[in-house]
Amino acid sequence: MAATQSFNRQPMEASVVRGRLRLAGLLALVLSALLLSRLYVLQVAEYSRYQTLSLENHIRLQALPPVRGLILDRNGIVLARNTAVYTLQVIPEKVGDMDLLLHEVGKLVDLEEDDIAVFKKNLRRRPRFEKHLLKSKLDDVEAARFAVNEYRFSGVTLEAMLHRDYPLADLTGHVLGYVGRISEQDEARLDSAAYQGVSHTGKLGIESYYESLLLGRSGFEQVEIDAHGRTLRTINRESAIPGQNLYLSLDVGLQRIAREALGNRRGAVVAMDPGSGEILAMVSAPAYDPNLFVDGISRETYQALIQLADKPLLNRALYGRYSPGSTIKPIMALATMDAGVSPQERVFCPGWFMLPDSTRKYRCWKRTGHGSVNLHDAIEQSCDTYFYQAGARLGIDKMAPFLFSFGFGKQSGVDLPSEPSGLVPTSEWKQAAHLEPWYPGEDVITAIGQGFLLTTPLQLARASAMLASRGRLVKPTLLRRQENPLTDEAQETRADALSEAPALTIDEKDIEWVIRSMTAVMHGRRGTARASGRRSAYRMAGKTGTAQVVSIAQDGEYDAKSLRETLRDHALFIAFAPVDHPKIAIAVVVENGGSGAAVAAPIARKVMDYFFLKRLRRAASTGASGVFG
Repeated sequence: MAATQSFNRQPMEASVVRGRLRLAGLLALVLSALLLSRLYVLQVAEYSRYQTLSLENHIRLQALPPVRGLILDRNGIVLARNTAVYTLQVIPEKVGDMDLLLHEVGKLVDLEEDDIAVFKKNLRRRPRFEKHLLKSKLDDVEAARFAVNEYRFSGVTLEAMLHRDYPLADLTGHVLGYVGRISEQDEARLDSAAYQGVSHTGKLGIESYYESLLLGRSGFEQVEIDAHGRTLRTINRESAIPGQNLYLSLDVGLQRIAREALGNRRGAVVAMDPGSGEILAMVSAPAYDPNLFVDGISRETYQALIQLADKPLLNRALYGRYSPGSTIKPIMALATMDAGVSPQERVFCPGWFMLPDSTRKYRCWKRTGHGSVNLHDAIEQSCDTYFYQAGARLGIDKMAPFLFSFGFGKQSGVDLPSEPSGLVPTSEWKQAAHLEPWYPGEDVITAIGQGFLLTTPLQLARASAMLASRGRLVKPTLLRRQENPLTDEAQETRADALSEAPALTIDEKDIEWVIRSMTAVMHGRRGTARASGRRSAYRMAGKTGTAQVVSIAQDGEYDAKSLRETLRDHALFIAFAPVDHPKIAIAVVVENGGSGAAVAAPIARKVMDYFFLKRLRRAASTGASGVFG
């Protein structure tokens, strides 16, 4: 019977054994699958990474960042350069406890909260086997202190690298812009291959617009290293190609004079060559130091800058939009003559103007009136009443084309990013933007540069240059030439300076009439800017302007002293010289400066005096002649 029981258990035991075998087989299959999947990850999915890590045990391939090109003014004065600084670089994969490392490194060098925050942000978005910048611009004491302790910090190296520096600081900050650390937004638009080993890119201004020229091309170096990561020898090397050196059309001396002439006022000065379109000076005040942004500005400093009422970060010369005031009157005069109105026709100015069937008075700046004036008198004395009548006669449909032909209401094409267009209103524009018709009173105020009409200082300077060149619309430009630093070969970048042809043909006699009237503004007995034209060694043509910031009631009096400073009129001025053979055209805008004649015109005179004095000295040294003609 015992034998029978043993016999009966055999099938059961066999079943248990088979189950165990199946379980073992299944387990073996799972383990094999895991092994194969891991093998796939190591040999296929992450092959490149582990091959790199394997090679880095004795061979390291490292990118050689290119030297960024210099930026210089027209006379070779350096505006943006590269200086050698000490930096701390970290390879996160070689660090065990990152927080402990940062704490210990912070005992040796000054690690600010912003440095650590940017570093940790980069840790989350970049591979851990790459080098990450922890801190730049270590001073000599910090560098020496870390150097003797470097052996304690695995994965951290002290390296020398080139750092962007702007020696003239805020004098050229708005034009040059600045470079900054590559952000997530930058990575999305930049070619990663072109930026191997590069940590910074152009953010604003010339640095951004000509990034492709300034960047250069990265190189690579293959080196053999020991177990501690020290370089034993270089196996192969492909040198980086430096970026192009850019020579701008700016004259630093002229730039400095314009900035000093503005003083503590808010405003802008733009001076350009009316023949070539080269920008000789572009000043916006107040300004900022671009060096603050190169390695990331602190939150406190940035908040302090953006909260300042004077807005130092705003490039007013390019992005500021203002009513042009009476500086627009020479263009309105041309529109009037083009419509068939004789420049000799006289208008009586009692100090105000009224539209037919209206009781509203549009007041002239001179309350007692100018009496009987023709076009020449109206420009020389800036008679508002004359141009009120001209605006009513022309209408916006005839004024707008002339404004467009002088470059208003559209981008000039200057080589700076994100240029605004300004605004030339039309009846169609107002209907679309405000859902209202165009009213006759808006013709009246547009003719004296008020209402919806908005322009930038750069556009005003360009219009002044077009008057100077007798109707040629030039394209403003800042880049004069580029130079290959390896060969010293220079390439002129100035092509045809003319922009698209103006939509209107301006009669030569008409424009000469306007220029004579603008000359009388500076040198005439009743010229509004005669004080700024007095005793000049050259003859200039100009036009003053004053643009209202707030409206004054019909029976109200404008009292600047009773108004808050930010509500006072803007002061404007345009000019060019010499009258017969212009070499410089200029526009000045002083925010809340009041009178264009008293405030803006003297600034332009100082800039022009320096410009011609410098030419006179250069001519004397070379024996040349014709400085003022």
